Amino acid sequence: MFCKEILKILKPGDVVWVHDYHLMLLPKMLRDKAPDTAIGFFLHIPFPSYEVFRLLPSRWRKAILEGILGADLIGFHTHDYTQYFAKCVVRIAGHENNMGRIKVGDHLAKADTFPMGIDFDKFHTAAYSPEVVGKIEEIRSTLPGCKIVLSIDRLDYTKGILNRLRGYEVFLERSPDWHGKVTLIAVVVPSRVKVEHYQQMKKQIDELVGKINGRFGSVNWTPILYSYRYIPFEELIALYKTSDIALVTPLRDGMNLIAKEYIAAKTDGNGVLILSEMAGASKAMGEAVIINPSNVEEIADALEEALKMPEEEQIRRNEILRTRIKGYDVVRWAEDFIEATLEVKKEQEMLSTMALDPLACEVLETNYRSAKKRLLFLDYDGTLVPFSNDPKSAIPGKELLETLNALSLDSRNEVVLISGRDKAVLQKWFGKLNLSLVAEHGAWVKKKQDDWYMLTPLSVSWTPMVMPIMKRYADRLPGAFVEEKEYSLVWHYRAADPEVASVKAREITDDLVNFIANMDAKVLRGNKIVEVRSAGINKGMALMPWISEGDFDFILAAGDDSTDEDMFRVLPETAYSLKVGNSESCARFRLKNQSNVLELMEKLAMECSATGDSVTAMPTSS
Repeated sequence: MFCKEILKILKPGDVVWVHDYHLMLLPKMLRDKAPDTAIGFFLHIPFPSYEVFRLLPSRWRKAILEGILGADLIGFHTHDYTQYFAKCVVRIAGHENNMGRIKVGDHLAKADTFPMGIDFDKFHTAAYSPEVVGKIEEIRSTLPGCKIVLSIDRLDYTKGILNRLRGYEVFLERSPDWHGKVTLIAVVVPSRVKVEHYQQMKKQIDELVGKINGRFGSVNWTPILYSYRYIPFEELIALYKTSDIALVTPLRDGMNLIAKEYIAAKTDGNGVLILSEMAGASKAMGEAVIINPSNVEEIADALEEALKMPEEEQIRRNEILRTRIKGYDVVRWAEDFIEATLEVKKEQEMLSTMALDPLACEVLETNYRSAKKRLLFLDYDGTLVPFSNDPKSAIPGKELLETLNALSLDSRNEVVLISGRDKAVLQKWFGKLNLSLVAEHGAWVKKKQDDWYMLTPLSVSWTPMVMPIMKRYADRLPGAFVEEKEYSLVWHYRAADPEVASVKAREITDDLVNFIANMDAKVLRGNKIVEVRSAGINKGMALMPWISEGDFDFILAAGDDSTDEDMFRVLPETAYSLKVGNSESCARFRLKNQSNVLELMEKLAMECSATGDSVTAMPTSS
């Protein structure tokens, strides 16, 4: 319903800001219908830890994450909630994040922290209004010479109201000297009045208030002034203004704006805020007295501390809090979120500016048709075929082989398949095609039907020392394994738990970089791999003989990961360098995925067939 109504009024350039858990599925719905729209999502409640979130049925939790990830920017009140979300995304949906940036297919989303503010001026200036001043006088006349502790919350099990009352009860037990000198004004705002659980909770609160008042009260003093009603704004400000202590102790809360409202309304600077460490606000309000809301003894201790705190210390703390709250009010919060949403869109546009769109593709095909001598460099895994948890299973299909065969049989084409695979695998899969092969990122070269030769003499003296390190990391991470080639070792982790694997990948990379610092080898991070290979080889060096020896008027190179950047860097400026995926690249153009590469190659192969250059049947692979 929401999606349908939004689409009715949505215009180009609009920003859609989706709020809270009720609409967690909406961002993806909008993304599917309006892919170019700037979409922000903000969650006003705590995002659960992975251990809690995983308890949901698998299809529910995946649908929720996919729904939220349809947004460009995903906001949370605290860094903890942001990290919980990122952990769930990597462990359940399998999408890693880099500094909050999460790639979902061809969509880039960002998760970040935006602690919500309040309308500071509204609460601060209201304290001087005649209506509020009148209410203040009324409250003070009712409780002359008495310290006031304020508790105000809507009826909800997350607010910790019962524990708050029990903490006050413990305080009264331990501090008889304060009897008659302090009063708790407890306001509970009605919520979900027809829900049985909430009705039971209200009954418990009523009974506990009655018990405490009956136990400690006297004819002249009521320990708790309790009311169950909605509070008008002017009365709320008056309560903030007159109270000596604000007792804000939720068991769990996204932010809790009452804590900030209290500080804003305390125009004279005094007063003590007792705040739950479970409230998001506590992360930015360290000057408050921070407590564990589940520990009633701690609540009692905090009340004792607050009542004895010198006024100058109260003013010092509140001045710091007031400055901070005023500097990041609700307007600044909203502006910050919208600005960040648009920044993500700009980042997406920077990635998409290189996209090989239909117009650029048409120009490429025109140049290809008119060229007399063409050179094609093609990576394999992630470029011509999708990645597989088992590298041995990524066998080229009939469609791909037919396309490569057609391209390689065109007399104007020189096709070079350049891969990190070992030469035995490439020979088995492509040895009968009329194309050149480069194995292990440039260690081995085979020009068409010639024999394999080594590009440059290489040392593998480092292998016996590096292998134990890689095996140790593989043994400790289920799903990881080590692949040994002639001139490189590869630690694969595609089939491992994504969250643990990303941490271990960083660890093994750091260990290996330090370990081989004085060896004739280097470490590379690829797509779900960490590789150590002999120094002095890379894809750029491997393709230089073709570039320098041939007079090509059309050059194209396609690759998907960091190892292909060496290839892109040595190409002439006029060459078509094609980056597959969203990661940073020096390539001129970008394709979304491996399927787009295959589609392009099929188009070029059809050009070969149309000119009659490809006439020989594809050889049967052994």
